[in-house]
Amino acid sequence: MTRANMIWPNKVKICEVGLRDGLQNEKKILTVEEKLTLLDTVVESGIKVIEIGSFVHPKAVPQMADTEEVARRMKRVAGVEYRVLVPNLKGLERAHGVGLTKVKLTVSVSESHCINNFNQTPLEMMKGFIPCVEYAARHSIEVSGALSSAWGCAFEGKIPTQQLEKIVKAYLELGITELSLSDATGMANPRQIYEVGSHMIQTFPQVRWVLHLHNTRGMAMGNIVAGLQAGFTTFDGAFAGLGGCPYIPGASGNIATEDVVHMIHEMGIYTGVDLLKAMETARMAEKIVGHQAQSVVLRGGRCEDLTKEKARYQKNE
Repeated sequence: MTRANMIWPNKVKICEVGLRDGLQNEKKILTVEEKLTLLDTVVESGIKVIEIGSFVHPKAVPQMADTEEVARRMKRVAGVEYRVLVPNLKGLERAHGVGLTKVKLTVSVSESHCINNFNQTPLEMMKGFIPCVEYAARHSIEVSGALSSAWGCAFEGKIPTQQLEKIVKAYLELGITELSLSDATGMANPRQIYEVGSHMIQTFPQVRWVLHLHNTRGMAMGNIVAGLQAGFTTFDGAFAGLGGCPYIPGASGNIATEDVVHMIHEMGIYTGVDLLKAMETARMAEKIVGHQAQSVVLRGGRCEDLTKEKARYQKNE
């Protein structure tokens, strides 16, 4: 595709994962009230897909131990999708118990990572998803899937495209057609996102693709642009750029939701998100966790603010 015929999407969807992926690596464990306050501001910003937490074992991820209480007490706004990450059937049953109708299953695509941590290959682990899918079908629960470490693994380096295809086919055999390609290690680069992403979108047109990026090495914004060029139109983000994976050494924060929204708006692409509200959420999150995170637009401000300030200055000359 040449510069002359580059086609950008008219709109994209932003999914907020700060309440789960953003908080699961924080030293401070937030109260239910703090999480609900953040959730309310996310909804007010216009974001329609929100990952509110996970149902993993509380000893493994204590930051998520109160997800059931969050789900019970949260305001449920029509048109907003509330989902949780579940590792197995027990987690799915807990999600159903608090009335949630959307869950995400995840598996690392790295053979070495799975064998070293779980003594199973990715496909062997996915066999455990069969009871989850059957239970979800009986209870009208939608299931999405994630391919963790899809763009790179600490054990194996770059993941072969054939391995990604194998995991996608396994998900499709389970009837799961919404899939997230996750860069939990922060190893992805823009050329890789464009070339591999284009291939996956073309090879599996029946899949609703999501791009989940971490900014560990500063490449995430470039990867967003490459993802747009490849054909992705749904992106995860975490308020203030909080996050990281407790199981991956050095895996720092997700790409900041407000940074993504700001850049995409500057490119003339619609998100339906109120950027000022998203920035308000990010500031609140930083205040609650007690430290500055990775958001760039919180530090530098919007481009729009700069031009308004210049106009005010010129008017007063």
